[in-house]
Formats: sequence, C-alpha cells, structure tokens
Amino acid sequence: MIKFDTSHAHLQENIFDYQQAVTLAHTQLHEKSGAGNDFVGWVEWPNSYDHEEFERIKAAAKRLEGQCDVLLVCGIGGSYLGARAAIEMMRGLYCQTKPEVIFIGNTFSSTYFKQVEAYIQDKEIVLNVISKSGTTTETAMAFRMLKQLMEKKYSKEECQKRILATTDKARGTLKELADKEGYETFVIPDDIGGRYSVLTAVGLLPMALAGIDIDAVMKGFAQAYEDLKNPDLHVNPAYQYAVARRILENQGKDAEMLVTYEPQMAMIAEWWKQLFGESEGKEGKGILPCSATFSTDLHSLGQFIQEGKKMLYETLLLVETPTLDGTFPSDGENLDNMNYLAGKSLDWVNKMACQGTLEAHEVTGNVPNLIITMPDMKEETFGYMCYFFFKACAVSVYLLNVNPFNQPGVEVYKKNMFRLLGKN
Repeated sequence: MIKFDTSHAHLQENIFDYQQAVTLAHTQLHEKSGAGNDFVGWVEWPNSYDHEEFERIKAAAKRLEGQCDVLLVCGIGGSYLGARAAIEMMRGLYCQTKPEVIFIGNTFSSTYFKQVEAYIQDKEIVLNVISKSGTTTETAMAFRMLKQLMEKKYSKEECQKRILATTDKARGTLKELADKEGYETFVIPDDIGGRYSVLTAVGLLPMALAGIDIDAVMKGFAQAYEDLKNPDLHVNPAYQYAVARRILENQGKDAEMLVTYEPQMAMIAEWWKQLFGESEGKEGKGILPCSATFSTDLHSLGQFIQEGKKMLYETLLLVETPTLDGTFPSDGENLDNMNYLAGKSLDWVNKMACQGTLEAHEVTGNVPNLIITMPDMKEETFGYMCYFFFKACAVSVYLLNVNPFNQPGVEVYKKNMFRLLGKN
C-alpha cells in the first residue's frame, strides 16, 4: 500500500549492507528485548487491541451521532496530534458534515481559549478529554474551564453523556474525577507511549465521533502489520526508509523536511515531527524533523532549499489519487493567459509542480529526496501509514543506539514552569 523510492536520494552507502543491524532491531522490537521495551505494546496492537473497548467506542459515536454541532478534543502532544492528523486527512479542512471538530487544551494562549469559548456558547457540544494522568497543565486547565461551562449549559446528568474521558485504566487524577462524575472512560494502554497511541482510544474515539470508519482504519493497520513483519530489507519499505535516514545523516544531513502537496495533510507532518523528534532527539543525536506544504511553501522556504546550506534532505509524502479533483476551465478572452491549462486535471497540475520541484531540488540544488507514495487519503491508508512510520521510526532510532520510547528532556521545561507558577 505504501511505496518507497530512493532513486533521487544520492545515497552513498548500500541500504542492504545494514541488514544485520536491522534484523537485530526488528528482533528487539518483536521480542521486547531492546531499550524502552516497556513501551512496545504498539508492535502487536493491530492484533491485540481490546475488541470490547473498540465496540464501546463505536457505540458511543453512534449514541452521540447528530447530537452535537461541535466536538471538542481536549489534549496535547500525543493526546491530540494523531487524532487531528487523522481527522483532517480523511475529512478534509472544510468538511460540511457535523460535527465540527475543535482541538483545545494544547496551548496556554488565553486568546485562543476565549475565542473557542465564545464560539461554542450557543452550540451543542460533546467533549473528549484525553490525558494519561490528568495533570498535564495545558489540558487540565482547559478541561476545568470547559467542564464548568458545560455544567452551566447542561445539567450534570447531561454532562455525563456528553463528556468522555480517555485516560489510565485504573489510576490518576482524570480517572478518579471521571469515575466520581460518572463519565464513560476509555483506556490509554500502559505499554504504548503517547506518540505511538493514535490507533488506541486516544485517536480512535475522536475519529469515530467525527464520523470516520474506524473499522477500515484498523483494517489498514492490520494489513501493515502483516506486510511489514518481515525484517528482509528487500521487501520491507519501512525498514528501507529507516536505513536511508541513517545513511543520509552519515552524509551530513542533519535535518529531514517532510513535504506534502496536500494542505489537509499538514497535521500529518506535525504528528510525524513529534514521533521522530521525541524518539531520536537525545544524547546529542538525531535528525531535526521539519516540514513543508508545497507548492505553498515553495514561495517561502523554496529559496533556502534550492540554494541554502546543504544540511537537509526532503522526504516527499505523496498521494496517488486525491480525494477530490476538478478540471481547469477554458476562457474565451484568455486575458490571464492561462488557457494552456484548459481541460487539464487540477491534480495533474499539482503533480507536474511536484515533478518540476523534485528535479530542481535534486538535480540543480543537490538536495537528496526520499519518496514515500500512498494510494489515497482514506481510512485504510491512514491506518497503514501509521504502522509504517511507527516501525520505521523505532528501527531507525535503534540503529542510532538510542531508546526510541522515552522523552526525558520534555520534563525540564515543566519543572521550570511549575517553579515560576508557584506549584508546590
């Protein structure tokens, strides 16, 4: 379902020379013998996920169908990026079906919160709060305020139906609050970290509430498991990508720019940046993940990519078939001199821009390009893509001799912030 192409990457090493190291990393993942092995529950998740909870997710979505204008998803980091990436990729940016989805609890911006608060005042709302502990400051602040807003708008009994909590299965501040208030709860598994959690209840519940077919998502996820369980580099594109990243780093490329030509996939790039940034950015090591949406960003970042310092490579995340397409019209007067495109598919124009840019950056600019191609932006493809990147990331980071599953550096800013806020 996903194709990987290194023919534009200028690799100076042979990918297949890494087979022994890749086989070891693969074994460490599947036998839970590598660094961070307490957090590799995602490896078998396509088969081992809680089917009873999965059915409860679908039941909750069906129960609330048509009852809300706005779905509020309250979470930060891995508790929101995957869900937002999924919903925007599959529904598009201007979906005309309800509910509208708003993400909150991911910023301290007072202006953002007050604008959302004003916007939802007269709308029917459902809230999904997502936090393993319930003490993540951005999310906890937003949830307290939203909870009070909803209790004024609805009765406490009605809030029990409209507030759903995704949290630890047995303990923590949010779990205790949800049980006390009578909210239905869904589980963040103990052995799956936030950035690998999009196809647990963390992402599946918001997707289902937004009207996405999560059965199809999990079908793609399971297909990827089957396709990518062979460590042989000749047949595993995820592992080829993992090795290509390390080779390019050895060639002095310290930044990877994930490039999409679809604006509705911009949040896929944000999710991908957390996945790779938190996984390998440790011990003074790692490739800086960054992103761009072309052709838009060609008019801003394009100059640097073409002629700036040669410290980055591009990974193109391309889509074969767009969700929607159209035909460019002819104009009798042709005052804009655009008739040379008349009758052409809009997606064809986008793909020609891609080909021209690839040639400019690779050939003239000497910028290596890796190419990942997906068939479409539908449910099965999303599920497949998630597992592809999960395995590529984990193996790539194991090749760097780093633990892919912790994030000790994230705690530093929190300690400083709590000191300044006066938290005891």
